Formats: sequence, C-alpha cells, structure tokens
Amino acid sequence: MQKVKEKLTTVMSLPKEIALGLPVVTIVGRGEIFVENFKTLLEFTDKKIRLRLKDGVFSLEGEGLVLKQISEENLQINGLVANISYE
Repeated sequence: MQKVKEKLTTVMSLPKEIALGLPVVTIVGRGEIFVENFKTLLEFTDKKIRLRLKDGVFSLEGEGLVLKQISEENLQINGLVANISYE
C-alpha cells in the first residue's frame, strides 16, 4: 500500500509530507525548531526533547529548551540547540 501511495504522490505532484504524513523539521538558526507531523512527545526537559515520528525518534539536546507552541501534530521548540539526532 505504501508503494501505491508513493506512486500516486509522484504522478499527482503532491508533496510527500502531505500525502504520506512524513515529518517535516524546520530549523531556524540554533534557537528555533518547528516539527510537523509528529506522533508523540516521549520526553521533555529543559535539556532534552524526544519525539516519536512516523518513521523513528527525533531527539534534540540543548539549554533552556521550551515548547513554545504545541498542537495535535505540530510544535515549536525554542532554546539553544546543541545536538540533533534521528533514530
């Protein structure tokens, strides 16, 4: 089924993140991150945030991390980001 969705996305020229629900991570400098299409907030402290995405776990570490905005599938993180990983 996934391959069918991918082919339809290509044929119809739809963005993959919309058609397949893939995560989109936008980083603005070292102080602002926007994550779209996340599934679950796994861990949250002022030094570490972990999110479950459709295809893995997104982690970031830093100082003074705060959830500036959060909705059902999107969030904004502010603070000094030191490290980002995707497992």
